[in-house]
Amino acid sequence: MKIALHWFRCDLRLCDNTALHAAMADADVVVPIFIFDRRILSSPDTGAPIVGFMLECLRSLEKNIEAAGGKLIFRHGHPEEEISDILRETGATALYFNRDYEPEARKRDAAIEKMARSLGVQVQSRKDGVLHEPDEILKPDGQPYRVFTAYSRSWQTLPRDPVLPPVKFTRPPGFKDPSGVPLPSAKELGFDLEIPLPPAGERAARDRLKQFASNELLHYADQRDFPARDATSRFSPHLRLGTLSARTVLAAVEKAAEKHPEARKQTAAFVNELIWRDFYRQILWHFPQVAGSCFKQEYNDLKWENDQRLFAEWCEGRTGFPIVDAGMRQLNATGWMHNRVRMIVAMFLTKDLLISWQWGERYFMQKLIDADLASNNGGWQWSASTGTDAQPYFRIFNPMSQARKFDPEGVYIRRYVPEVDTLKYPAPVVDHASQRVKALALFKR
Repeated sequence: MKIALHWFRCDLRLCDNTALHAAMADADVVVPIFIFDRRILSSPDTGAPIVGFMLECLRSLEKNIEAAGGKLIFRHGHPEEEISDILRETGATALYFNRDYEPEARKRDAAIEKMARSLGVQVQSRKDGVLHEPDEILKPDGQPYRVFTAYSRSWQTLPRDPVLPPVKFTRPPGFKDPSGVPLPSAKELGFDLEIPLPPAGERAARDRLKQFASNELLHYADQRDFPARDATSRFSPHLRLGTLSARTVLAAVEKAAEKHPEARKQTAAFVNELIWRDFYRQILWHFPQVAGSCFKQEYNDLKWENDQRLFAEWCEGRTGFPIVDAGMRQLNATGWMHNRVRMIVAMFLTKDLLISWQWGERYFMQKLIDADLASNNGGWQWSASTGTDAQPYFRIFNPMSQARKFDPEGVYIRRYVPEVDTLKYPAPVVDHASQRVKALALFKR
């Protein structure tokens, strides 16, 4: 009897799970495991919102696995040690997991693969978290793309991978599950969760996809930039933790495009967002230094002012710029922020307050339910003009004109900044026009 482990990480689902599907095809018994990694939980980039959402996704996954005939085993510690113990306890001869593209995860996975092979265990990692992997899309000279537009053109020429069916587990009579711990609470993991969480788990993700594909998708390009409207997909937390695969999303979007040919502009705009997601992962893969420094290396010498008081005002949504404050208060209250507003608040921090993008990037990682290194880093460096974008540094959003354009009635602003029209609302902490001049001089130097 061949026994295999499937190590769940950011793929918390049974349907269309590449490595899990492969393990089921290869082994007689598949033992599903999840490890609460001490190093990740203690990282300053790990915040309570994503941990809380992850725990709810795991609660759902545990029930789904039980309904499918299996048992999800939880461990808490260092993955290399815990997997070594589980391999010995079960006698498993194969380990399956889906690939992670972050620098520290790659080091961890390499060490675990080396350990497992030393025990005579077969190790299989599979493509799952992206639609096209970093090395699938290269320039004719074999080098990675640095600019999105050229990458996107190449991305769209590649064939689609199929969506895989859900799996069932087999546990022969007398099979002994390895030891594990109960699913912990956020507080037991050291986190105080102070925000309400959206519906979590695979069923919630698929329900959201069904709703989006039949409704918001058909108006996506026209309405997505207006934060007062609920016109975006809200898939990001589900894609981040893998309760929904990007393949399943793309298949649903393409099916909707066939059914509604008049909405091809709308569906194409959404597919473009999936391409951006893959693009930032291939940047992180080929240029792992972006996790700690500027993609455009010359900007590592920028002399940011990094005023602690102004940073605190930005974090708390008390800058005196209504759309900036609304975005930050939305983030603090819900663990999520509209994408257009993310760009506005990020550019305000870097170009108006002259504070390093790295300060904002970390704050977002600590506060977002969908905290994702590749997308968050890519978005912040785009806004700060230190990243892959070909547009020069002199693109600087005016937060007042952005508010007039994308929240003309002030509905979004008043939702999160109800005192905006009263004397209680603070005066602007900086003058945008003069700060723009300073930002241009900073970058020009």
